[in-house]
Amino acid sequence: MSEPSSYFAYVGSRTTRERNARGDGINVYRVDAATGRWTHIQLMTGLANPSYLAFDRDRRFLYAVHGDLSDISAFRIEPGAGRLTHLNSVSTAGHNPVHLSIDPTNRFIVVANHSSSTLAVLIRNGDGSLGALTDKVTLSGQIGPHRIEQPFSKPHQVEYDRAKRFILVPDKGLDQVFTFQLAAATGKLTQINAGTPRARDGSGPRHVALHPTNRFAYVLGELDSTVTAHHFDQTSGKLTPFQIVTTLPDTFVGNSRAAEIALSSDGRFLYASNRGHDSVVTFAVDAATGRLTPRGWTAAGGKTPRFFSLDPTGRFLVVADEDSDRIVSFEANDRKGTLAPTGDVVEVGSPVCIVFAPA
Repeated sequence: MSEPSSYFAYVGSRTTRERNARGDGINVYRVDAATGRWTHIQLMTGLANPSYLAFDRDRRFLYAVHGDLSDISAFRIEPGAGRLTHLNSVSTAGHNPVHLSIDPTNRFIVVANHSSSTLAVLIRNGDGSLGALTDKVTLSGQIGPHRIEQPFSKPHQVEYDRAKRFILVPDKGLDQVFTFQLAAATGKLTQINAGTPRARDGSGPRHVALHPTNRFAYVLGELDSTVTAHHFDQTSGKLTPFQIVTTLPDTFVGNSRAAEIALSSDGRFLYASNRGHDSVVTFAVDAATGRLTPRGWTAAGGKTPRFFSLDPTGRFLVVADEDSDRIVSFEANDRKGTLAPTGDVVEVGSPVCIVFAPA
């Protein structure tokens, strides 16, 4: 099949005064696949902090959690045009939802409520709208040593492994990655005692990225700016750490926190962003062992790169610089893993999430 000539980009943002935010909702763009240039086509206003976005499995609907609040919203995507229509909004049965995933059957949505230490499961109706709560689980354990950032459990992500059997939940407050399974018949979560050891004290696990082979999992430590590489047992869901590396150069002595992590589609390179150093680090991934070797750091083109994503072609990596109100595009070298600014910048208030869909 030939590569599409364009695709859609959906950008979530922070909007509330409590965050000193300047966003205005969800912005929709059409992106030229050859040049990577963005054209604005819609703004969905009236939305408070649509801070993380995800599609259903068929990419016909978009879902947004509202950070610092207690809600999730559903939107229909107009075929071919990419425009959004709001369907409904419901409670996440918790506070400050920060991440969501759709289960493999396309019937349930799993949400991480960061500030209430809970995971929630909601029905996804056939028309794309959100339905009732089917389960809620409270996470508990030994809190980390950071006296401000780790007062209680803080789940930050609900990420399915590549085989869609397990849900991995990095918990920033407990220095732990939990493993869950979701029953497709009932929408109930079961915690799996896989034997994954606690992360380094004070690391603050934020996000995890699974290698395309599903053999390795890379956990980003927000508080200590590290990536911990793990062997992933696809039978039990256990993570076994074998390497830890810093996301910062040894010349940087200031304050910084890691934010996002992602692998190239072929698994040869891993990227992570730093808020403070304001950069994206590139690691080469050894195909046989999964070990990481730093290749270099690229300036993010603005302040606080909270989020980044590789576009559907794999040629461009786009960075959401939250405190500079801009999205900066970089060309990703598929042989060396290096990033080069394209010169394309999209001005948008407090961007914090970007997802792509085919046109």
